[in-house]
Amino acid sequence: MYKKIKIGSLIGLLSLISFLTFGCNKIESNANYSNQGQLKITRSNFNGLSKSQYLELASLNFKSGQNPIIQVNHGKSTLDTNAWQRRHIYYQNLDSLNRTSSSTTAFLDKNNLAKSQYRTRQYIKPTGWHNNRPNQEVYNRGHLIAYSLSAGINKMGKYSTNNQTGDQNNPKNLFTQTAVANQELQTIYESKVREALYRGCKVIYQATPIFRGKELMARGINLQAISTDRTLDFNVYVFNVQPSFIFDYRTGKATKDQTMKVDFQQNQKYSKYKSKISDTLKQSLHITNSQVTGILGNGKFRNKNERPWPRTAVTLDDLMGE
Repeated sequence: MYKKIKIGSLIGLLSLISFLTFGCNKIESNANYSNQGQLKITRSNFNGLSKSQYLELASLNFKSGQNPIIQVNHGKSTLDTNAWQRRHIYYQNLDSLNRTSSSTTAFLDKNNLAKSQYRTRQYIKPTGWHNNRPNQEVYNRGHLIAYSLSAGINKMGKYSTNNQTGDQNNPKNLFTQTAVANQELQTIYESKVREALYRGCKVIYQATPIFRGKELMARGINLQAISTDRTLDFNVYVFNVQPSFIFDYRTGKATKDQTMKVDFQQNQKYSKYKSKISDTLKQSLHITNSQVTGILGNGKFRNKNERPWPRTAVTLDDLMGE
């Protein structure tokens, strides 16, 4: 029988991993895109993505073979660290096309780290959604604020100590995202936020799906976060793309195209990061190689049957999953 990983052990583990891997730009385009249609972009009193930056990002076209992540504002967040006051998520209403086209901003601390055993099946179909074919995962229901970062916060954005689960099946927190963008790209930055929270940092995290005009599928997502002690600070744009597929972003329909390449150089760094986690797990928690493989996988578990121990255990799905 596999041993259950204890929360205290994982918190210590995360602290060690953080020291092993991390310490606690202006957009490269002058293109302009008008006719943004139904968008309602407002700059809040805690700053973040501006309307002009939104429109500039919406104008960018992904070219096969390029890196699907670009730095925004030289990689530095424009969020105001002085705005952090309490645990809260500012979910925005859907626009007139039922899209999550506005910035969702979360004020988080370690109490917002959710455990995976409370997750349920997702059923919301955001705009641009298409069902996946058997053995061919192209579409994901992408969270703006990850389940694992939203413990105790209800769909109104308010925190309660009586609520142990993270955000689920909330139309204001979902958009149609490619499997690669969700599982291989966005998860890197969600992991950085989780690590900061485990270190005891207070974090402001903002996610903004970027739509062009009246298209129903987002072209990408802006992710930025900053901790009040500034040990965490990033600002990136993740293209919503998938290797071997091209999309009609007006409808979300995918078409097979073997010439579409997604060159993600940072994935090598991510693999090394997971390798360090693997070694630390085996040494500190005395578990087997098969258990480590079950924990890490591709950074996420596809379903509960793939977990190598009971669902009551705390797993790296809690730490690295969406």
